[in-house]
Amino acid sequence: MRPVSVSIELPLPPEGVWEEVSRLERHPGWMADARALRFSSEQRTGVGTRALVDTRFGPLRTLDRLVVTEWEPGRCIGVEHRGLFTGCGRFLLEPAGAGATRFTWEELVRFPWYCGRPLGARAARPLFRWVWRRNLERLRSLLSAP
Repeated sequence: MRPVSVSIELPLPPEGVWEEVSRLERHPGWMADARALRFSSEQRTGVGTRALVDTRFGPLRTLDRLVVTEWEPGRCIGVEHRGLFTGCGRFLLEPAGAGATRFTWEELVRFPWYCGRPLGARAARPLFRWVWRRNLERLRSLLSAP
């Protein structure tokens, strides 16, 4: 199965976007599906950081156990999902002209057997894409605020 991928252009250079997205504890401020984030490791940045994320998609609520697997300052953050829904995700920041960043969010989500495994994941792709696009719009609004 292919990952779901959404992209947006943001009004700051990658270093400016990194200042916000590297602060994992602030993600619930712009991710509508992330209700709260609590670190489960002493580490707060970099590969090996662990966090518990209270996640909500419509009526579905779950605890997502994240482990940071990639951390390239100014460029990317990768995570592994180890909760009820497993998989991996990645934020990629690329320069997009004068003072802008192309932000790409990729996720490969595996559903548990009782949620239809690949069929459930395939059916949920449009919802994931819509929610994550909306999250990126919220991030753009946050970064554009004076």
